[in-house]
Amino acid sequence: MAAAAATKRIMSVTKNAASRLGDLMARRKDASTIGVRIGLRQRGCNGMSYTMDYTDKVNKFDEVVETDQGIKVVVDSKAVMFLIGTEMDFVSNEVGNEFVFNNPNKKSECGCGQSFNV
Repeated sequence: MAAAAATKRIMSVTKNAASRLGDLMARRKDASTIGVRIGLRQRGCNGMSYTMDYTDKVNKFDEVVETDQGIKVVVDSKAVMFLIGTEMDFVSNEVGNEFVFNNPNKKSECGCGQSFNV
């Protein structure tokens, strides 16, 4: 009998990012919101940038990553192949707070880190 193949998540979400997502979802008044949608769009000086918004549905071929806290991160189907292996983090420092995507697929990024190329 063959061993079951291990499934790999499209993305991972750090504890800091999951905690921040939990805070944001707790403030959300719209009961139909199920989580956040991560996608990509053509923009910036280096090609693509990340998008993030609340979502109330999972479309066909989207991938869903659920955090330990039960927050759903929906990866848009058009972005999946560019985000495989990406880690979503949330960092706070003296300059500000932001979600950061540590993407092993990027070949280069712009100086400000807001866009990247694969």
